[in-house]
Amino acid sequence: MICVIIGGGAAGMFAAIRCKEKHPSAQVILLEKTNQLLSKVRISGGGRCNVTHHCFDPNQLAKHYPRGSKELIGPFHTFQAKDTVAWFEERGVVLKTEDDGRMFPITDSSETIINCLLHAANLAGVDIRKQQAVQSIQKKNERFIIELKGSEILADKLLLATGSSPWGHQMAREFGHRIIDPVPSLFTFNVPSSPLLDLAGIAVSDAMIELEGTSLRQKGPILLTHWGFSGPAVLKLSAWAARELHACGYKASILIRWLASSSQEEIYQQLLQQKQAHPLQALPPRLPRNLWNKLLSQLSIDPAAAMGKLSHKSLSQFAAKLHADRYLLEGKTTYKQEFVTAGGVDLKEIDCKTMQSKLVPGLFFAGEILNIDGVTGGFNFQNAWTTAWLAANAIE
Repeated sequence: MICVIIGGGAAGMFAAIRCKEKHPSAQVILLEKTNQLLSKVRISGGGRCNVTHHCFDPNQLAKHYPRGSKELIGPFHTFQAKDTVAWFEERGVVLKTEDDGRMFPITDSSETIINCLLHAANLAGVDIRKQQAVQSIQKKNERFIIELKGSEILADKLLLATGSSPWGHQMAREFGHRIIDPVPSLFTFNVPSSPLLDLAGIAVSDAMIELEGTSLRQKGPILLTHWGFSGPAVLKLSAWAARELHACGYKASILIRWLASSSQEEIYQQLLQQKQAHPLQALPPRLPRNLWNKLLSQLSIDPAAAMGKLSHKSLSQFAAKLHADRYLLEGKTTYKQEFVTAGGVDLKEIDCKTMQSKLVPGLFFAGEILNIDGVTGGFNFQNAWTTAWLAANAIE
């Protein structure tokens, strides 16, 4: 058997290793168009590589995918985050879990993951060929004809793991597959009119951000930046609202609930109680002081004023602002060079138990070429490991 895998990223490499280990006598050829393998692995997590997430319940794990959540439940029962951890540990790479659940190699270096994968591929005998630009692919008499510059390869099985590459999408189209138009996911919010730009670096741990006029909202830390807002809650909202934000040209009204665990009425009552208990003192900040003072000043409330001098109307206005502070989103910024897309090969045309095409026998897909994307935190790599594993296991 000759199996050709196109794409030298996480999904392609993992599939090649598994396929060759399962079928030692098969010829497994991995084609990468550039001179560098695993380029996204190298920059992930600021160069540390966020391998996966410490969520070992398949059903809960699947909930972190805006696209593909239902389809991944079954695959995660076959190969999930716990299996990823075990796979790397069996090859000498120990992962650690950070407070937010993200998992990294204990070396804090993506090179550890890259070296592990390359060593496993070489040990298994994967035929890795770099700088291989595929010109075309055809299927004839149950075999795939892969045209390269000056040569061709005949393959019994073909796996496309080309990420969000337009070329990979075009190849899938030529085999009859529908492509859900790709749009950006996982990005920070540009809010140039924000009066908080000079507070860049301040973080609020328990906040909520919402796309006004929709039910789309995310709770968690929000980071103030010199261009607008970032942090886990913003990135998650960018993923879940990827298509809505693309449709409006990334111009929309967003609401920030600075005290996400309290209702507007609860905030107001708490402010009143503080005023009654300590009329001669200034309002004690419930947010980082500079942000608290800035929000008060925007309502022409002196942050140093004694609470006894503040009117009930002023406290009511401040409670409303803390509960729903409105800003105008006017664009996006890619998050730390980690570009993720929502879109790709329509999952309705894929057997998600095997990652094989329902339209073309012998054609498989893995990774981001599929219409699957996760929120930040290691979930996109887990999709790559899982879909690659299932595809490789199904190749016979």
